[in-house]
Amino acid sequence: MNDISVVKTAEDPASKALQVTVPVARVREAENRAVKQYSRRVRLPGFRKGKAPEVMVRKRFSDEIRQMVIQEVIREGWDAAREAEDLKPLRDPAVRNLKFEDGAPVEFELFVEVKPEITLQRFGGFKLTRTLVAVSDDQVAEQIEQLRSRKASWIPVEGQRPELGHRVSGEVASIEGETVHAGKPFVMVLGEGEAIPDLEDQIMRLTPGEVAEADVRFPDDHPDETRRGQTRRVRVTLHEVKRKELPEVDDAFAATIGDFPTVADLKTAIREDLEREAERTADSKVREDLIMQLAEANNLVSPPSLVERVLHGFAHAYEVPAEQFENFATQFRPVAIQQVRRDLVLSAVAEAHGLRATEGDLDARIAEIAESRNSTPAEVYRSLEEAKRLPELERALTEEKVFDFLLNESTVSEEQS
Repeated sequence: MNDISVVKTAEDPASKALQVTVPVARVREAENRAVKQYSRRVRLPGFRKGKAPEVMVRKRFSDEIRQMVIQEVIREGWDAAREAEDLKPLRDPAVRNLKFEDGAPVEFELFVEVKPEITLQRFGGFKLTRTLVAVSDDQVAEQIEQLRSRKASWIPVEGQRPELGHRVSGEVASIEGETVHAGKPFVMVLGEGEAIPDLEDQIMRLTPGEVAEADVRFPDDHPDETRRGQTRRVRVTLHEVKRKELPEVDDAFAATIGDFPTVADLKTAIREDLEREAERTADSKVREDLIMQLAEANNLVSPPSLVERVLHGFAHAYEVPAEQFENFATQFRPVAIQQVRRDLVLSAVAEAHGLRATEGDLDARIAEIAESRNSTPAEVYRSLEEAKRLPELERALTEEKVFDFLLNESTVSEEQS
């Protein structure tokens, strides 16, 4: 295939961009093969199957033949590129900027994702500090208030205007000229950002049963860019106002939360949960610091192609519209860079030191989960398989083994704050 030109135009450790040119002679050969295939398969009026003149077949099936030629020359170009660059692709390449004109070579670009070859020269000897933040009484009290809020009752308020923190229901209709559009119902808690400030302000001027018309302006930072700074005429109808009534913090309240005989038992359980969360946060931060030091010591850079793939994954998960992707990518790029760097480090260490989770590791963890759920390993395995979470569990086990290894190779000091 040395008559097919393959020129590398860009690369990073995780991808390559290749400009491929397939000469006219090869294109003609592919076209002749496509015409012969169609000639044998098709039947044209006045001719037996396979006996129609090729010139008629070319004319009648020009689009289909062209598509077949494109597929064949791209396949040949990909084979030539893979051989010329000794590629080990992670998936089929993306084809870009295809140029196919009669009598001219076919040109296209291949974007190929490859497995990064990461070699870590240093993976230990780092100094790390694990900082454990003590749980305060204020944090416990804050959790109690959140539980009170969830258990709150909403009591109707009659004959008075709503205030911040009240829950209101009603309708808002847009007005254009003399036309009043159908009203849209709303239920919201005032002051929690569920409506634009001007609309909340109008609602707070009404008592239940009242109707008012007003101009409302969308703020300059409104999520919908098309509405920023726009003014709309609306008709607001207020149906109902309710205030929140929080329960008393007593033993009866504690019993509604769970199996807690007293408030003291509830507070103890909350404190223990917060302490466990503080432990997880401390572990997470020391691991992040370890990854950062390891990456810097080995001059590890996050390949742009992998960063872009992670960003597109984030955007898909958050259902970000295409027109908002650039702003989203700018905001989340540091997170994506950190994620790629972390994945590369963990994968390189796992490969270099044989730390991938084994089938035995997976079976042991599933047995632990089954015991905690009062279930059987078979039932847990089936539920994980149905939810497609087995790879996730395997990755988690591999990460645990890698971090255990890395932390044992470094010095970790404990600190309380």
